[in-house]
Amino acid sequence: MRGGPAVTDTAGTPSGRTPGPGAGASATGDGLIRRRRRRWAEGAALGVAILVAAAAGGGWAVYAKLSANITADDAAAAELARYERERPTALVRDAQNILLIGSDTRSGHGNDEYGRDLGSERSDTTILLHLAADRRSATAVSLPRDLMVDIPSCRRADGSRSEPMFAMFNYAFQMGGSACTIRTVEKLTDIRIDHHVVVDFRGFKEMVDAVDGVEVCLKEPIDDKAARLRLPAGRVTLDGEQALGYVRVRKSLGDGSDTDRMERQQRFLGALVNKVRSDDVLLNPVKLYPVLDAATSALTTDPELASLRGLYQLVRGLRDIPTEHVRFLTVPRESYVYNANRDQLVEPDAEKLFGRLRADQPVAVARKVSPDSHAAGRPGDGENTPSPTPTFRGNTAAEDTCE
Repeated sequence: MRGGPAVTDTAGTPSGRTPGPGAGASATGDGLIRRRRRRWAEGAALGVAILVAAAAGGGWAVYAKLSANITADDAAAAELARYERERPTALVRDAQNILLIGSDTRSGHGNDEYGRDLGSERSDTTILLHLAADRRSATAVSLPRDLMVDIPSCRRADGSRSEPMFAMFNYAFQMGGSACTIRTVEKLTDIRIDHHVVVDFRGFKEMVDAVDGVEVCLKEPIDDKAARLRLPAGRVTLDGEQALGYVRVRKSLGDGSDTDRMERQQRFLGALVNKVRSDDVLLNPVKLYPVLDAATSALTTDPELASLRGLYQLVRGLRDIPTEHVRFLTVPRESYVYNANRDQLVEPDAEKLFGRLRADQPVAVARKVSPDSHAAGRPGDGENTPSPTPTFRGNTAAEDTCE
């Protein structure tokens, strides 16, 4: 059964922020959180210091190699510049919106084992990542690949142009690559995309292997021959190959829907965030370099991000974001009225989400949301009632997948 994430409004705090887990906890608990944040900040600083020291000590080739690993998406930049006048205007200074695109290409080393390359590369996974202007929260919104959307006329790889169409969202990447996907997302959300990152199968696997695997919790065993995935129930550390199968498989896990798959991807990304931020990675140069090498080799980005300096300028403000304020959710969706195997947005809930991201306003997430509570806080509740923070079905990076 396919069902979209329900949306509700819950009472917000006087400050307008969403209280994290453990609000009102003891001084000991608060101290532990502060120590963890300090270790992350120190670890991130040390990681950068290692690179600087390597460059200063004759290891400039290492820095140059890592920087050169990143592929600049110059074609997308040129296409977006062509349509600059029709693109949305950024409303909040310093807030950032990054489109993360997982490509299902079978071309390139290590990708052909997932099937023949039929020239139909599509966006297997697309996530809109919103970074708050104060860098105290991050919100990652999954966009279903089967979502029915308006796709504009886009430039194909051969230089020709496609016709505008109403089709599944992942056709945008097939038609015109990242530029077409960005223009489609901006048309759908009216949110300005500041940066974009594309990663393929090989890059995803290498990133997971570089951190020595990522732990997940399985409620039941998995035996999926198509995904070449066989795992026991309970806590399991997935290597890169297993992780790829885990985040891509649909039929043998959950209810078989793309919504269930996206929620599984979100939980995995939360676990990956925690693993990368751990002291074991950041404070260990032997582990840090392979992580940086794998991450940079996997990326195709807009020209502004296509260097270590560019990436560092983007992520340096992220080190202080508490994991409970790194939120993952799926855009409110439901089965398309004309085809149950496709998706459409749930309105006005989707627009409420997009509007808050445009205005850099907070959202909250919860694993379970009451389906009849979405009316709370809407117009008519009282002119003097503070607008509550809407809550969407999702999870945070701080949550244990086994709980």
